[in-house]
Amino acid sequence: MIGLSSSPELWQGLASLTHMAGACAAVTVGAMLFGKRARFGQAGGAVVASLMLTALWCLAVAVAGGQSVPSALALGLRNLVWLVALYRLFASDGRHASVAPVRPVVLILGVVALLQPAALIIESGFGNAATMSKLIYHFNIILAMLEAIGALVLVHNLYVGANAAARQALRWPALGLGIVWAFELNLYTVAWLSNRWPAPLAAMHGLVDVAFAITLALGAMEGREQLRLKPSRAVTFRSISLLIIGAYFIAMVAVAQWLADTGGDFARWLQLGFLMLAIATALLLLPSRRLRAWLRVMLAKHFFQHRYDYRAEWQRFSRTIGNIGDHALPLHERCIQALADITDSPAGLLLLPDEQRNLGLAARWQWPTAEVPACAYPAEGIAFLEAHDFILNLDSTLAPPGEQAAGTGSEAPIVPAWLADDPYAWALVPLLHYERLVGAVVLARPPYARRLDWEDFDLLRVAGQQLASHLAEHASQQALAEAGRFDDFHRRIAFVMHDIKNLASQFALLARNAERHAENPAFRADMLVTLRASADRLNALMARLSRYGPGVVDHIEPVEITEVAQEVAASFAARHRVRVIAQGPCAILGNRHSLEQVLTHLVQNGIDASGGDAPVFIHIAPDGAWCRAEVVDSGHGMSATFIRNRLFHPFDSSKPGGFGIGAYEARELVRAMRGRLEVESREGEGTRFFIRLPLANMTQDSAAPDSAAPASPPRPQALRA
Repeated sequence: MIGLSSSPELWQGLASLTHMAGACAAVTVGAMLFGKRARFGQAGGAVVASLMLTALWCLAVAVAGGQSVPSALALGLRNLVWLVALYRLFASDGRHASVAPVRPVVLILGVVALLQPAALIIESGFGNAATMSKLIYHFNIILAMLEAIGALVLVHNLYVGANAAARQALRWPALGLGIVWAFELNLYTVAWLSNRWPAPLAAMHGLVDVAFAITLALGAMEGREQLRLKPSRAVTFRSISLLIIGAYFIAMVAVAQWLADTGGDFARWLQLGFLMLAIATALLLLPSRRLRAWLRVMLAKHFFQHRYDYRAEWQRFSRTIGNIGDHALPLHERCIQALADITDSPAGLLLLPDEQRNLGLAARWQWPTAEVPACAYPAEGIAFLEAHDFILNLDSTLAPPGEQAAGTGSEAPIVPAWLADDPYAWALVPLLHYERLVGAVVLARPPYARRLDWEDFDLLRVAGQQLASHLAEHASQQALAEAGRFDDFHRRIAFVMHDIKNLASQFALLARNAERHAENPAFRADMLVTLRASADRLNALMARLSRYGPGVVDHIEPVEITEVAQEVAASFAARHRVRVIAQGPCAILGNRHSLEQVLTHLVQNGIDASGGDAPVFIHIAPDGAWCRAEVVDSGHGMSATFIRNRLFHPFDSSKPGGFGIGAYEARELVRAMRGRLEVESREGEGTRFFIRLPLANMTQDSAAPDSAAPASPPRPQALRA
């Protein structure tokens, strides 16, 4: 036969071994299924018969070779019985009558199955007639390809058109038949394109028959309904990626070969140039994160019932949160990353509530360009997030009217201006702990644009609740540690106050004795001045330390804040320029000594942050029922993360040897005077502290219009009596 080269002994021996394995598997499974043929309904007998004929064909190939007349006859009978089994599988649920084309297609394929051995017998009668042998070879290959294609179409319709109950019984027979005919279609296609019989590929046919027998055995097992082929998402993604890469390079080689065949004198130039461009394109596109994201979305959408592999997602989430190694990110940044990894978001922001329940920036992960104001999300919008556990999808919320995401009832979510204007902002996920908002995460837009759906919302909601638990536990641990430090601090201060009190009493007694017994007037006068000054300083220190006890502010009285500011500025005159700018008188209700202490601390901080001769300004102006005092410097500034997490936290200082209680004490003193202390700062540009205190000419009721200046300011438990 022209086009059929004699197989090498190696491939012939391998073909004999694989087909003997296929024959043994087919006979074994056929015998096993003989008593269980009712599991395949009306097709049970045909399925057993097809297995026996498969064993006979495998035996013929092992003994006489794949191109012999006995093998061709056995193959035709095998295909014919398989078609009968396929038709009876259609008849199991009555579709052989309802689907009109089934019977004619089966009949045509049966005729094709019988024509193949007939063509081989006719070919053998021509002997060495090269032209006729080549013609019959191609005719035979075309018949085999048509039969494989038609059989695959029938198998596809058999399974896809069945109802849910019938699919349980058809899954494994359809899979086995699909494996065999898909392999044969590829085998005959290669034989047609190469114009010769592919002996190495044909030698593997016996292993395909083994797989066919195993799938039929699985279909007849007890509990076969629970047996499903469920490759993991990672395996599916990588397998399809490899198939795409392989198909790409095969296509490129085919085109290059075509260019070589048709390119004439420039064939090699065209061939190598095209391969160079193709490989460069592959190197640019295949590592693309956007392409990988697109491929993941397409696979999840079309190959899986659910987009997420929840086991893998939960394991990754737990590893990210629990990573506490030396090089691990802080907890707040790990919380952002754990949530962002779910949706492949490249960056995110964490917002935490302050004392007024306004959400502010607490941490950022890989998003340095986001411009987040001090009040990132207002308190009035938090109630909506808590009531409805609402995930803010910016794409749908900011869509034109009629396409927006609906709220609940007449309510609608609040979208701050900074969030709406940022093109990278994608979604805001609330973090709820026992129906109370403990924070929110803003996710950046992923590389490949897609819409959030119900599965995204469900997974983000559950992950957000878990993150809220971690943040609440972290806050509780910090509060306990802080309370312990306060307790230790108070014990130390008690001892210090006791010692200082004793020293002050001794100095006072020494001063009285010196007045009474000293004979030298000059010595007596000098000693009195020295001792009295020391006693005054110690008493002042004791009074200052006592403010960490029950009474933070001794009493409230009208105080002219401009005078106090000028005195503070004068005390720094020898060291640094401090300028007071007052827009009219501002008499406040407060305590003069406490106000002086607050301004002194803030001015000192401004001097420490400023370099050289850059002045520090104290700007005073009335503001409605309040007096506003601003301490402004142009120093190195502070980050939003430092302001929220460290500035007003006691015992946390950025200065070498600092005690870290100055800013905390200043805020508590302002609160005790029914006021409010705020800060705005930008790194590299400076800092502005705002002190708001009620005016003296206003009644107490009108001096507390909002919750920022409560009538009875809350104090930490460790500072209460």
